[in-house]
Amino acid sequence: MRLMIIFTALLTASLVHAGSLHELADGPLRSTEEKARNEYRHPVETLKFFDVQPDMTVVEVWPGSGWYTSILAPWLHQHGTFYAAHFPEDSDVPFYRRSVTLFKARLAKTPSLYDHVRVTALNPPTHTVIAPAGTVDRVLTFRNVHNWAKAGKTEAVFASFYDALKPGGILGVVEHRAPEVRPLERQIETGYMSEGYVIEQAEKAGFTLVERSEINANPKDEANHPAGVWTLPPSLRLGDKDRDTYLAIGESDRMTLKFIKPKE
Repeated sequence: MRLMIIFTALLTASLVHAGSLHELADGPLRSTEEKARNEYRHPVETLKFFDVQPDMTVVEVWPGSGWYTSILAPWLHQHGTFYAAHFPEDSDVPFYRRSVTLFKARLAKTPSLYDHVRVTALNPPTHTVIAPAGTVDRVLTFRNVHNWAKAGKTEAVFASFYDALKPGGILGVVEHRAPEVRPLERQIETGYMSEGYVIEQAEKAGFTLVERSEINANPKDEANHPAGVWTLPPSLRLGDKDRDTYLAIGESDRMTLKFIKPKE
């Protein structure tokens, strides 16, 4: 047992000192299931597109189980600052409470890797401060906009991003992509949002679109499935029905957008 503890400590120390995002994305402390999704989520290319440097202050918004956290935390451990803006622990939504509890348990399990993570909360109107105002270099959100649209909180959420970022700071958004002609109600129902909607909400908060990327595009996904985006992996909400078909499509087609908070 003692040797195992020593080995784990050395392993996590080597990850904290890893020289590249590639080493972290394929690191031994990420589960096999997590690494299998690199094929669809392109974490290295995505973080490079958002220009996330190891000495920056970064907020990951609604990190869920910590898929991106397992890359960002060691990347920022030595020279940066990392905030995980999760669900509030005092939420009246059971799923939110369970999710943040499991996330914190993951952090506590490997303190040598996650001891510098600063957990905050985001859920307007009660929880809007994801980091001290004007201190953040990058705010990153992955596949969350449909949730905020459904709750009618998109405007408030983007305002929180704007407040946290420094002038010249970057907001990076990855989201399931709907055709532009799809009505907003249908976007919310299917989980696929249009680029036009996301850009509109960001610009309303004060952001300027800098660049788009097709890093996370999936031309096999026509964004029109019986159970919306959750028809595809990893959810596979229809179970065994047409499972092979949906596995062959892979994860959803996604927009990848980079916005800037203008310098004053």
